[in-house]
Amino acid sequence: MEVSIYLIQAIHGLVYGMLLFLVASGLTLVFGMMGVLNIAHGGFYMLGAYLGYSIVVWSGNFWFCLILAPIGVGIAGALVERFLLRKVHILGHAHELLLTFGIYFIIGEMVKWFWGNYPLPFSPPTLLSGSSNIMGATYPHYRLFILCFGFVVLFLMAALLMKTRIGITVRAAVSDAEMVDILGIDVPKVFLGVFSIGSALAGLAGVIAAPFLSPYPGMGLDIMVDTFAVIVIGGFGSLLGAFVASLMIGELQSYGILFIPRLALVFEFLLMAIVLISRPTGLFGEKQ
Repeated sequence: MEVSIYLIQAIHGLVYGMLLFLVASGLTLVFGMMGVLNIAHGGFYMLGAYLGYSIVVWSGNFWFCLILAPIGVGIAGALVERFLLRKVHILGHAHELLLTFGIYFIIGEMVKWFWGNYPLPFSPPTLLSGSSNIMGATYPHYRLFILCFGFVVLFLMAALLMKTRIGITVRAAVSDAEMVDILGIDVPKVFLGVFSIGSALAGLAGVIAAPFLSPYPGMGLDIMVDTFAVIVIGGFGSLLGAFVASLMIGELQSYGILFIPRLALVFEFLLMAIVLISRPTGLFGEKQ
C-alpha cells in the first residue's frame, strides 16, 4: 500500500512538472532569444484557459478549443510585441519588465470583466474522462494525457529548433542578432514570430490546465511563481533545463505535500538557492 502511495505521488509530480514545462517552454523561448523576462506570459496562460472555456461552451468540442485558443493567444502576443514591446525593447530590461507587468494586470482585469471573479467548471473531454487502475489506485486519464502531451511538445520544439531552417535562424539570432541582420534576415520579424509562438505555447498550456485546475482569475500569478523558479534552476534560455527543472519542482512539490505540507513551497526555493550557489547560470545555462 505504501509503494502504491509513493508511485501515485511520483506520477502527480510528473504531471504537474509537465504542466509547468508547457508554460516554461514558451517563456524560455522568448527569454533565450529576445532577453525579455515576460511577466505577461502568465496572463497569456490564463487567457488561454478562459478562451478555451468559452470555445468549449460555444462548440462543445475540447479538441477544437485546443487549436483555436492558442492561435487567439498567439495573435494577442503578436500585437503586444509589434505595437508595445518593440517600442520599449531598445530602452532596456526595466522598461520591458514594467510594460509586461502592466499587460499582465490588464489581462487579469479583462478576465474578471468578461468571465467573472470566480472559478469556472471545465470538464475533461469524454474520451479522457475515465480513469485507470495503477497498483490498486485509480488515476484519471486526463492527467496521464497531460504527461504524454508534455513529451510531445518537448520533442516537437527540440526538432523545430535543431532540425529546421527556422530553428537554425532562431539559434543564430540568439547568438548574434546583429550578424544575422547583416546577412539579410529580418530580425524584428523573427522576434515577432518567436514572441507569438511563445505566447501561443502559454495559451496552449492554459487550455491543457483548464480541466485539471479549473480557470480562475489568479491562476496566472500562481503558475508564474513556479515558472520563474523553473527558468532560474534550469538556466536562462535552455529548453532542456526548463524540462529537467520542471520535473524536479513537480516531484518536490508532490512529495513535499505528502510529507511536510507546510514546507512544500520552501523546498522549491531551497533548491533554487542551492543551484544558484553551486552554479549561478542554472543547471544548463551558459555564461554570456
